[in-house]
Amino acid sequence: MSTKIYVGNLPYTVDDESLRSNFAEFGGVSSAKVMMDRETGRSKGFGFVEMESAEVAQAAITGLHGVSVNGRSIVVNLARPREAGGGAGGGSAGYRASGRADVGYGNGGFGGGRY
Repeated sequence: MSTKIYVGNLPYTVDDESLRSNFAEFGGVSSAKVMMDRETGRSKGFGFVEMESAEVAQAAITGLHGVSVNGRSIVVNLARPREAGGGAGGGSAGYRASGRADVGYGNGGFGGGRY
């Protein structure tokens, strides 16, 4: 089973291949991906590496966390699962501003809310 690692504070010059090669020193790398900004095409300064086993992943975390890469001390730890409902367009609440029943359109007076 593969283990996913978060790599943060990367220099903007790091690409997928250099990320892969640095982690390959510790064992098998299933994938390596630097996150890129959609609009600018520039690195966001973080990425994810998938290692072939938990033991290899732990060795990479221990060996690379805090190491200086082009003057930046990188952060390396186990990736956490995504939080549900986050991001743009957000979750099941839709565009509702609040859960209060007395705020919004059609609840009396001009502007709809209580004063």
